Amino acid sequence: MNLAVVGPETLLLVMACVIALVDLGVKSRLRNVTYWLTMLTLAVAAVYTGELASRGDTVYGFGRMVVSDAMANWLKCFATIAMMVCLVYGRPYAGDRDMLRGGEFFTLAMLSLLGIYVMISGSNFLVIYLGLELLTLSSYALVALRRDHVVATEAAMKYFVLGAMASGFLLYGLSMIYGATGSLDIGTVFKIVGSGQVKHQVLVFGLVFIVAGLAFKLGAAPFHMWIPDVYQGAPTAITLMIGSAPELAAFAIAIRLLVEGLLPLAIDWQQMLIVLAVASLFIGNLAAIAQTNLKRMLAYSTIGQMGFVLLGLLSGVVNGDTRFALNAYSSAMFYIVTYVLTTLASFGVILLLAREGFESEEIADLAGLNQRSPLYAAIMSICLFSLAGIPPMVGFYAKLSVLQALVVSGSPLYIGLAVFAVLMSLVAAYYYIRVVKVMYFDEPITATTVAAPADVRVVLTLNGALVLILGIVPGGLMTLCAQAIVKMLTS
Repeated sequence: MNLAVVGPETLLLVMACVIALVDLGVKSRLRNVTYWLTMLTLAVAAVYTGELASRGDTVYGFGRMVVSDAMANWLKCFATIAMMVCLVYGRPYAGDRDMLRGGEFFTLAMLSLLGIYVMISGSNFLVIYLGLELLTLSSYALVALRRDHVVATEAAMKYFVLGAMASGFLLYGLSMIYGATGSLDIGTVFKIVGSGQVKHQVLVFGLVFIVAGLAFKLGAAPFHMWIPDVYQGAPTAITLMIGSAPELAAFAIAIRLLVEGLLPLAIDWQQMLIVLAVASLFIGNLAAIAQTNLKRMLAYSTIGQMGFVLLGLLSGVVNGDTRFALNAYSSAMFYIVTYVLTTLASFGVILLLAREGFESEEIADLAGLNQRSPLYAAIMSICLFSLAGIPPMVGFYAKLSVLQALVVSGSPLYIGLAVFAVLMSLVAAYYYIRVVKVMYFDEPITATTVAAPADVRVVLTLNGALVLILGIVPGGLMTLCAQAIVKMLTS
């Protein structure tokens, strides 16, 4: 078996088991052993997947059930780096709240990343579903890791119930497609659906459930109800884990299922994505205005941001013409990668401000942050401006690339969607800039300066700088995304 196919997954699985065993043998004061072992494993995995991605080879394994291509390996690399950053930001927070006592924190983080890897590389319905379940089951446990915290326990229960329903939707839709085509292999499904030998009504019935399941995982309205409660109720370190790397996996399975498997049905799933995108932009941005809790505001912001990702995904085919596919799907990939980068830094600042017994979750808690720490106020402002799409931050170029993919199609409907997205971005700018106003013009609620461990300070500074630098010179990352999508479309 070619190690390019299962090498990264094997590494994570073996090391997750090793870390779990090490956790059993070390005392809580020696928990740094498992932290550094986890970070070393993730660093090796990031280099490994990055090297595979740079080769650009497409390799199938296990009877074409899994695939290693450029898109998969770059997304794995980015997801691994995101998980490393999550652990750097989250370890002080988790240590203060006794979440490292049992040792499950690092093991569950590794298992959730393994689920992300399996989802990204799945070329078979069952493999994708197995990866999804591994990710979600690990995430449920992570949300409930503060056993004595009622709000976190409630969030875990809501996440479990709604996540199980979403998984059921997706599984039911996949079973309908399997029943209609007689195959679980995505490539074979594409050929059978394209042949026109299967009843269209049966395929569309299954497609509706697949799109609903994907909308749950992406957090698109009207399937967004779990996001605000889970973002607010989960420990902030876990909120960051849920809101970063898993978004890359959700994008990957959307591409695998809708583009690689069901592209002949594009006219049907595009109509569904249009409704989801419009609802996400409208509900997410309007609901965020009313929020006073910063985590809840960022949760509704996520819903609005996913609207842009859906706009990128739906603009790849125009009246059966696939000439626009490369531009559209690469812009969606660029958007999701830069969104994750920005989310890491914004929640990193929230984690930094949290102290033992104090969560720093309210917008008012950031009052006067510029007077207490100009550096962290600047990083948070860069992230908020990026999310709002204000130049020269990377969020501006990400939004511009999606809007350009819509407009270049020449379709009046897509041009109308682009205008609507711009209007909703103007609405979003209000609640983002409101937070900047609080940081720079309100009186601080405390005179204490913000202290951070050296590793957190360095990583957070680099994270914030990347959000700015990639906005000024986005060409490299955009080219990388375009090349990955080309390899995926032509494999």
